[in-house]
Amino acid sequence: MAMAIRVSLLFFLFLSSSLLVFSLYEDQAGLADWHQQYLGKVKQAVFHTPKAGRKRLVVSTEESVIASLDLRRGEIFWRHVLGENDRIDHIDIALGKYVITLSSKGSIIRAWNLPDGQMVWESFLVGKKLSESSLLTVTDLKVERDNLILVYSNDCLHAISSVDGAVLWNIELKSVELQQLIKPVSGDVMYAVGISGSSKLHAYRFNIKTGELLNQDVVDFPGGLSGEISLVSSEILVALDASRTELVLISLKDGKISFQKTNIHDLVPQFSGEAALLPVNLEGIFAVKSNSYIVFLRVNDQSKLEVVDKIEDSSAVSGALSFKEDQLAFGIVQQGGSQIHLTVKLGSDYSTDILKESIQIDPNRGTVQKVFINNYIRADRSYGFRALVVMEDHSVSLLQQGNIVWSREDGLASIVDVTTSELPLEKKGVSVAKVEQGLLEWLKGHMLKLKGTLMLASAEDMVSIQALRLQSSEKSKLTRDHNGFRKLLIVLTKSGKVYALHTGDGRVVWSTFLPNLRKSDTCENPVALNLYQWQVPHHHAMDENPAVLVVGRCGNGIDAPGILSIVDTYSGKELSSLSLTHSVVDVIPLPFADSTEKRLHLIVDVDRNLHLYPKTPEAAVIFEREYINVYWYSVDAENNMLRGHGLKSKCMSEIADEFCFSSRDLWSIVFPSDSEKIIATVARKASEVVHTQAKVMADRNVLFKYISKNLLFVATVAPKGAGEIGSVTPDESWLVVYLIDTVTGRILHRVTHHGSQGPVRAVFSENWVVYHYFNLRANRYEISVIEIYDQSRADIKNVWKLILGKHNLTSPVSSYSRPEIMTKSQTYFFTHSVKTVSVTLTAKGITAKQLLIGTVGDQVLALDKRFLDPRRSAKPTPTELEDGIIPLTDALPINPQSYVTHALKVEGLRGIISVPAKLESTTLVFAYGADLYLTRLAPSKTYDSLTDEFSYALLLLTIVVLVAAIFVTWIMSERKDLRDKWR
Repeated sequence: MAMAIRVSLLFFLFLSSSLLVFSLYEDQAGLADWHQQYLGKVKQAVFHTPKAGRKRLVVSTEESVIASLDLRRGEIFWRHVLGENDRIDHIDIALGKYVITLSSKGSIIRAWNLPDGQMVWESFLVGKKLSESSLLTVTDLKVERDNLILVYSNDCLHAISSVDGAVLWNIELKSVELQQLIKPVSGDVMYAVGISGSSKLHAYRFNIKTGELLNQDVVDFPGGLSGEISLVSSEILVALDASRTELVLISLKDGKISFQKTNIHDLVPQFSGEAALLPVNLEGIFAVKSNSYIVFLRVNDQSKLEVVDKIEDSSAVSGALSFKEDQLAFGIVQQGGSQIHLTVKLGSDYSTDILKESIQIDPNRGTVQKVFINNYIRADRSYGFRALVVMEDHSVSLLQQGNIVWSREDGLASIVDVTTSELPLEKKGVSVAKVEQGLLEWLKGHMLKLKGTLMLASAEDMVSIQALRLQSSEKSKLTRDHNGFRKLLIVLTKSGKVYALHTGDGRVVWSTFLPNLRKSDTCENPVALNLYQWQVPHHHAMDENPAVLVVGRCGNGIDAPGILSIVDTYSGKELSSLSLTHSVVDVIPLPFADSTEKRLHLIVDVDRNLHLYPKTPEAAVIFEREYINVYWYSVDAENNMLRGHGLKSKCMSEIADEFCFSSRDLWSIVFPSDSEKIIATVARKASEVVHTQAKVMADRNVLFKYISKNLLFVATVAPKGAGEIGSVTPDESWLVVYLIDTVTGRILHRVTHHGSQGPVRAVFSENWVVYHYFNLRANRYEISVIEIYDQSRADIKNVWKLILGKHNLTSPVSSYSRPEIMTKSQTYFFTHSVKTVSVTLTAKGITAKQLLIGTVGDQVLALDKRFLDPRRSAKPTPTELEDGIIPLTDALPINPQSYVTHALKVEGLRGIISVPAKLESTTLVFAYGADLYLTRLAPSKTYDSLTDEFSYALLLLTIVVLVAAIFVTWIMSERKDLRDKWR
């Protein structure tokens, strides 16, 4: 029998070792993470459709993205995210192989290789002041196989070589905002028209090859100009006066300026509101937009204006497209219900429709904002047209031959807030999973997995195994799983659209474009602000659906009226909406819920009145019971002030409102404006779970964490140091951080970092805060940590007090009792600039914490909190080593394997959130920017579950083999014993 056990153990160890050796990262790709790439709202688009080779679409977006897309499928060939500080102003294509971008208000011009996106050259255009810029590539005037690129920026007109980016010549235009560059019809003479002040019109006539200024004319325009000038012909322009009610026709014959005015109401009596010129750039025709209409006007032979057509405002007009010799075309997109109508007209004859199509489109995308057209040759040698339309929800679609060729949900590149929702429970007797394979396929799949485990699988088998794992993982089911990995990410985008993303594979489960966050006559500039949990059913989980509260604002100002919407997280249906009469400055989620499990919220307006939602009698009764325990704070960065507030009474207004409450100031802290300026504030997340208040040391001492939801981290910097890094000397800048109780205004801790500068990125968790800043003296980034402990509970180790019940272990913590606190702090060098920082959250708070650091390279680094333990020392004692203290080093180590994003990047990274799973060891990490990335993270390893790659088939095979081996060896042992007895 002993022999049988030994043989079985050896066989088991052999199989286990083979399992451990087979640990391939490629085999795990896509099982627990996903990565998606987006662009943002398209600002400009240029088609590149050569007769041979790949057909491309080059776009620039509001998220500072320049990208090349496959025209057939909409996939990204290459992409560059330039960042918030390098906004793209204009794009063009030069020499048929370079993409030209002008960015940073005309300060930087670059050329990118069209096939692969590699940067070819970069030039910096220096000027005296930043101004609006313009770019024009002169393709019909080649100088030694070169295209001239004309750029106006910083009060200068530059001519740049498209081959190497060299500045060939420049003309200084002092205090003139250039509005229009006019291509030469013939010869080398070109016009440039600009405005200085608001009433002076300048016209420059120069030689495009040499930059020689041939003529300059200045005319005073009485009443002023609005600053918009549109080209009508080579010598005629049109502008709007300062009131935007009159059209000004400008003639540049012989380099001399002459103009005539025409009132828009004389041409279109129904015209209302302020007019705006559309950049159509057609010969003899231009377009004017108002609140209700888009009007096309023509300049006749007598230089008079006449109306050509008038269409509704819910339309978009493309720029001019040259598709034949001396032939221009332009597109008009009109929308009606769920259809959009595309019309392509001939530029020289408005009455001629080259193309007219109607396309069915999802009304959930909103209205068409922009349209770009392109032509192609059909099989019958006739001209066809395709159109790229940019929708109100920031999505883009390519239309061709009456169909939508492809669409992209690029609004997901501009997420402003994220929350989560549980999926519905799987009801008994109803299975969501579909069984689509028989017994033979099931056995074949397990045989393939067994071959992979034993390292006998070929490359084709490995591909099949990966596909089977993705199919059988059940990660994309629309029901809850017992580990809590399957959830819905509810995201709100800048456009006001709400998406539900499945955490399993990142697909869009539903999307809702909220009507009250769309642009309308009643709300010209809606702004999406935040998402909050509105209803989270627990007791009524089978009867009620979860819902989220979407908060917006009708206008850019802080005093603009607010907008509320309640959205069902299972269906995406808007349950209710409300246009508020008051503003929304802050939203305070309260830790109370009514009988239907709707959470109570307080909305603070600009007058510091608080409004209770939901507005129900039950909510009012619940709130009045906790009336005296509601406190909040406000940060006034402009006036360098913090304030604490409490409730006072019902609002005193003409209209009685029992759900409105006035506030009173409890305390205020005014930082001296000559020495400090507030640059960052961070508080603890209300949803964070703290497992224990006690921290047991290796020497059996106990430290008690100072846990308070009322603590606020505040960072201030010297006013001179509020600029960019390196703008001041170390002696002129200092960083001061505070820990402040927001109920009493008491400063619990203050520390000064001399010779340091922002920006400050910080995270507050449990009883510690970690913040990142720049040390000017060391010329390096630093990360500091502060931990706070409660000394008032340090005497609970007295046994007699425990027996007699005189200890204070269970006594409530009050902000009004002066705390006896102790702080421990430490500072470390850090090699990266940081965009954002977060911390992992788990269901019970037992698992060790990790910092989630968004680096300047758009990656997410997971750093163990033990590296930021303030008790670290150069030579830790044996007791400290037993407690897990890591020896002190001056810099924090960065392990390449600690990057959560691995080799991927989350371009334009703006935020990182951690979502606890039901499994205590695991959390879901979601990073968003121009890209979206989600993965699972186990800071303390998966100590409470088997890993996904654990082979249950191998375990079953091992058990069977062990049982068989025991049975065989038992028989052999019995026979041996029998033989021994017969001897």
